Amino acid sequence: MASTELFSVPISAIPSHPGGSIVCTTPAPKVYLLTFTSPSDNRLTPEFCRALLDALDIIEPPPRTVAPGFWENSLYALFRRFLTYPMPTVALINGHAFAGGIFLAMHHDYRVFTGSGRGYACVNELEFGAPLPPSLTSIFRIKTTPLVYREVVLEAHRFDAKAALEAGIVDAVGELDAVLKLIEDRKLVVKGTTGVYGSLKEEMYKESVALLGAKGPGVPSPSKQLEINKKRKADGQKWLKQWKESQGQKAKL
Repeated sequence: MASTELFSVPISAIPSHPGGSIVCTTPAPKVYLLTFTSPSDNRLTPEFCRALLDALDIIEPPPRTVAPGFWENSLYALFRRFLTYPMPTVALINGHAFAGGIFLAMHHDYRVFTGSGRGYACVNELEFGAPLPPSLTSIFRIKTTPLVYREVVLEAHRFDAKAALEAGIVDAVGELDAVLKLIEDRKLVVKGTTGVYGSLKEEMYKESVALLGAKGPGVPSPSKQLEINKKRKADGQKWLKQWKESQGQKAKL
């Protein structure tokens, strides 16, 4: 399927990652396909977030805000931009989508998972002991059922394409042609032309929008929350040790 390349945005390299690029093509009239290539794992670095925000802004220019800080001003800014973007967005998941990858996909309006048997979608923070703040989990709470939400967060379940479709995490299974069919069937090209699509989404997802924009001393970042949890665990271990000592031989834990 022929596509016209409109522009590309470089993803700057950092010491821990080589960077890459984001290329915008048009596989169909008024359909913009953003393809990112950032080997080996398409990691959501601050530079990646900034480049993807730049690509979105080139397509639909917003008021520009650039500030330091990964969570609030890179990752959360990217998720919030997708969640309130004034035209429909579709994520084509063509391989593994773990942790940040599946969160990025969930902040699109629609998702299509390749049916080739490649890859799983999984929120695997449970497996490596990372806390999930409300600003991240709220999108699953809004877009999935309570039982699926439990599988996602408390079981770190790995969904293949078929299971993700059955769970309502994705809207279709297939390749780029399935994306274009979804766009055509749902008439998505015209949905953003009346000027209210973004504001309707902002109201629809107001819980996530508010949480992604929340700042201040009372709103810890995930890294800060991890420090809080570690201290809480250390304090608990200290208390348990003191309690065992007070019980003498009676404690059998």
